[in-house]
Formats: sequence, C-alpha cells, structure tokens
Amino acid sequence: MISRWPLMHNNITRGDLDVLIEFLNGNPILTQNQQVAAFEKEWSQWLGVRHSVFVNSGSSANLITLSALKARGMSGEVIVSPFGWVSDIVAVLMSGFTPVFADINLRNLSMDPEAIRKKISPDTAALLFVHAQGFNGLTNDLLKTVQDQKIALIEDVCESHGAVFRGQKLGSFGFASNFSYYFAHHMSTIEGGMVCTNDDEFYQTVRMLRSHGMVRESTSEELRQSFKKNNPELNPDFIFAYPGFNMRNNELAAVLGRNQLKRLDANNQKRKDNFKLFLENLDASKYYTDFDLEGSCNYALNLLIRHPDNELCDRVMKTLTENRIEFRRGSAGGGNQLRQPYLRGVVPEDEHLKYPNLEHVHFYGFYIGNFPDLSSEYILELCRLLNDL
Repeated sequence: MISRWPLMHNNITRGDLDVLIEFLNGNPILTQNQQVAAFEKEWSQWLGVRHSVFVNSGSSANLITLSALKARGMSGEVIVSPFGWVSDIVAVLMSGFTPVFADINLRNLSMDPEAIRKKISPDTAALLFVHAQGFNGLTNDLLKTVQDQKIALIEDVCESHGAVFRGQKLGSFGFASNFSYYFAHHMSTIEGGMVCTNDDEFYQTVRMLRSHGMVRESTSEELRQSFKKNNPELNPDFIFAYPGFNMRNNELAAVLGRNQLKRLDANNQKRKDNFKLFLENLDASKYYTDFDLEGSCNYALNLLIRHPDNELCDRVMKTLTENRIEFRRGSAGGGNQLRQPYLRGVVPEDEHLKYPNLEHVHFYGFYIGNFPDLSSEYILELCRLLNDL
C-alpha cells in the first residue's frame, strides 16, 4: 500500500547542493551578477528566443510583463484564463488592464480557442494564454487570429516547461512568455521566474523594471545616453525611467537553475511516460482519460472525475488521504478563480457559473504529483485504488 506520495519529490538533488557549495567556496558575489546573466543566456538558447530576464518568481514574471506592456502605452482588455494561478489575473488588474475570461477545453485545460474568439473586441489588447499543467493549448487558427487582429500573445508557461506545439517549445510563440521555477515545477531555483521575448525594446523595458526602473540596467548604450542627455540634472547612475520594482534574483538561484537545466529534457521525458501510464490504466468510465497529450509535458497527474458525482468525489479524497497521497482539489490554483474573494466587485456576482468546463474541474478535478523518480509500481497501485472505488 502506498504510504507517502508528495506533490514533488527530490527536485533539489544532492548534485545541485554540491554545485552550490562549490560555488560558495569561491567567495563569490551573491547578488545579481555573472551567473544570472549566464542562466539567462542558456535559457534563451534552450527555449529558442533572443532574450530572457531572470526574476524572483513566476508571479513577478506575470506582473513585470503586463507592466512593461502598460509602459509601452498599451491599454484596454486582456483575455486571461479563469483557471490558473492568481497572479495571472492580479497582474492584469494591477497593471490597469481589464480582465476578460474564457472557458477552458477539458482536453488540455487551457482556454478554448473558440471561446477566446467570442471574447475578442475592439478593446482587446492582449491574450494572456495559460498553458495549464503541462498541456499545449495552441492551435494554428488561434495563432492566426491574434496575428491578424494584432493582439499581443503573452504565454504563461509557468507549468509547462518543455511542452511543444508543431515541434517548437511553448514560450517561443508569443510576443513575450513567462516561466516559473518554484519548487514543485519542472525545474526549480526554489523561487524564481523568467520573462522571455524576441522584442529588443520590450527586453530593455523589462530589464529596467526588474531593478526599480533604473536606466543603468539597460544593455542599450543608445538608450542610456538618451536618458542621460534628456535629464542632465540627474546622476546617470540613478535615473528611474519607470515606476519599477525590485524583482531581481540572485547568483545562488542562477547556479541552481543552470545545473537543473542540464537534466530538464531527460526529466521531462520521465514525466511524459508517467502520465501516459497513469491514463492508460485508469477506468475511463469513471475518470476522464481523453486528455490531448500531443506536445504535452505534465508535472502533474491530472485526475478528473468524468461525470458529476459527489459521492465518488468524497471517496477519492478519502482514499488519497488515507494512503497519504498529497493532492489539490480543483487543481494547483484552486479551480475557478472567479469564485475567489479578490474578484468580488470586479466581476458580476454569478460570473463563475458561465464557465461550465471550469466549474466541473473546480469540483471534480485533482492534481497529484508527477516527478522523475516516481515509480511505475506506485502509479499502477494508485490506479488500482482509484478504479476500485
């Protein structure tokens, strides 16, 4: 019988700790420095983009991205998933945009492209597309729609490192993309995030916003000289172009990220195999097994009761708890964000009821940990427990 199954196991290895110790023994600078720059370069090469900016969390990546769009003069509506993490919607609100929501597709838990199209208006400035739980939700038609209508595509890839569409990594399609390196994700810097883009101007804006809006953080000599010329009364080391933040990360996190990146692809293949084995052995009459795995890379085992059944739901939670299998009901972000207190007064009172697919996941969906050293024996035992309910 399974005795203990956490959401994540062994995501910081002994080898990672040894690399950190070796780095510390060199009496290094610990604040943002050469290791951060090296991690940003290596991540850009892995992802296939020109620029990456390392920040202190995936939530910060969300916020700084939307803030940079606002700094570029963008305004209006942002279509964002009501299923994901709180920081996606909060970033939209705090940056002065108006959030607009679309229901999800049960096959990949991302916003449904047809539902998105129905929400596009003349005021739509951006689409914040959350690649939920390692699935790919992009389609050719969706990419054409945002391109034709000049809508900025922002990819939230915090939960989907290494997932692909048309053989290309998610996070390399949009105007910008966000990643998270939280402990429970595909790879970890304990806390950390990344903003990625191919746009040179946006990259410079994000670099400055990360460090209080300071111009000296820009790598563009032309930009720095322009601000210096236009502000002769200011010390050029302390010109603040934007009302920015302190979202810098540190050298230790970058060392950890660089070491983890070396094994990310191999670990992701194990996760793919785990999820496939899980779905192949679940009772499809009780549980949803029709997820679209093409291009996916899931760090979770997604358990979704096929039909509304409160008694089965209670038995599932009781069985998981008794066997000390950690889980999250409603998935990692708590299900339907539109039910949360922070959105009361922001959205109409019954807005959450307009998203039936998401409502089903909210009440009958679960997130169970999927990590590289998870054994096939544990997965098969879990399926047996669930199938017997």
